[in-house]
Amino acid sequence: MSINVTDPIADMLTRLRNAVLAGHVTTSVPHSKMKVSIAQILKDEGYIDDFEVSDGEEKIKNVIRVKLKYVGMRREKKAVLGGLIRVSRPGRRVYVNKADIPWVLSGMGIAILSTPKGVMTGQRARSLGVGGEVLCHIW
Repeated sequence: MSINVTDPIADMLTRLRNAVLAGHVTTSVPHSKMKVSIAQILKDEGYIDDFEVSDGEEKIKNVIRVKLKYVGMRREKKAVLGGLIRVSRPGRRVYVNKADIPWVLSGMGIAILSTPKGVMTGQRARSLGVGGEVLCHIW
């Protein structure tokens, strides 16, 4: 069964948000190179524990299994992933140059950008001196 999604990145962020709100340990996201690079950034920045790209069953394509990260014990556990906002959408693309890369919560969060040098955080794009499309904000 294939589901057509007009905005796959927004679908990924929504799946992560829903899994966190439901208190799930893992969630699955349909595979794409862009989503793998976003998941790698989330892992490197400490927002998720781990992820793996696994082969799907016969008629299902590959999926990314994301292991969410929580702090605290039992009833007091809270998700490290506090919020996700999709900035650039198919109907309204948001591009920034190197001087206008946004700060998320005064540096407490990250902006993920798609640049000519690949998908990276806003901080890394600033240090490399490149701009690009702002995909999302995460805190």
